[in-house]
Amino acid sequence: MFDTTRRRVVQALGVGGAATLAGCSTGQQPVEADQQTTASATPTQQEPAQTTVDRIAADPRDVPDPVDWNEPRRHEISLEVTEETAEIEPGVTFDYMTFDGRVPGPMIRVRRGDTVNLTLSSPDSNSMPHNIDLHAVYGPGGGADATSINPGESATIEFRAMYPGVHIYHCAVPNLDQHISAGMFGAILVEPEEGLPEVDHEFYFGQHEIYTDKAAGEEGHHAFDFEAMKKEEPSYVVYNGEAYAFTGNGYGPVEVDKGDRVRIFMSNGGPNLTSSWHAIGNVWTDFYRDGALANEPEHYVETAPVAPGTVACAEIDTPVPEPIKLVDHALTRVARKGMMGVIQVNGSPEPDIFDPDP
Repeated sequence: MFDTTRRRVVQALGVGGAATLAGCSTGQQPVEADQQTTASATPTQQEPAQTTVDRIAADPRDVPDPVDWNEPRRHEISLEVTEETAEIEPGVTFDYMTFDGRVPGPMIRVRRGDTVNLTLSSPDSNSMPHNIDLHAVYGPGGGADATSINPGESATIEFRAMYPGVHIYHCAVPNLDQHISAGMFGAILVEPEEGLPEVDHEFYFGQHEIYTDKAAGEEGHHAFDFEAMKKEEPSYVVYNGEAYAFTGNGYGPVEVDKGDRVRIFMSNGGPNLTSSWHAIGNVWTDFYRDGALANEPEHYVETAPVAPGTVACAEIDTPVPEPIKLVDHALTRVARKGMMGVIQVNGSPEPDIFDPDP
């Protein structure tokens, strides 16, 4: 079934095949490996499970507005950790863990020098402890120690955003690799005092691996597989929790007009695999490696490594109409494990730049 689905996805995107796609301590004790599998994995079942949300994938266009203030501000931010069951792809369900019910968690956007008062809460319906480690925080565990909560609890921390850049946040309980794989990661953007250059669009994606007890595409409910995670052999590698979510066979590409300048934030939750981040049919015109926005960007980068636990920032130009395929250039992940998103550039042809039939 999956081979047919995968061929349909790849062909729909105009691709003939893979070859042509030219600080974690909380004071809690970790569960032993044999207990993890018993306690945390959902029992295998042949039928898909009942879903709790219609979709798990966050909309890449859901990005906070750019900073437009020039004096330090105070921000009151609340995040709720939820445990959800949703589809990785049609007919395949999985038990996710999230910040605010989506993968990745919502982007937090502030200015250097701002103060953030952040409350993390966990509803009674959850079954596990959770917390949050923000890489933009000076403090024990990036805030993880002070925000470790059980179901029905909440915790509040306050911090000053002291260094600019775009940084990851994630859950950091002892089984943090499972929680991150299941969706508990996001990004916090701390803009430099002078702000960022104006662009026409900003998009936000999150790459991660999903380790399950079944092969990609096998219908039914997929339980989390700790042994597959230990071997770093995921069933899926995806954007935003779902296979091929932002393609013609998912929710559709995100669209821009020819000539638009586009900024993309890509949070690699991992927990294990480095992404060889590439835009098919384009290059990273300006690339901020490791999200280091205080540095001068590199220019015209074709493929860039994005390590797990890192948020990259790239800007691209769109001089011709085309589908720009955002991929991990470890191409088996694209052809067989769900890793692709598309930015569709609309507009009239530009034969002086690209002529498909000279």
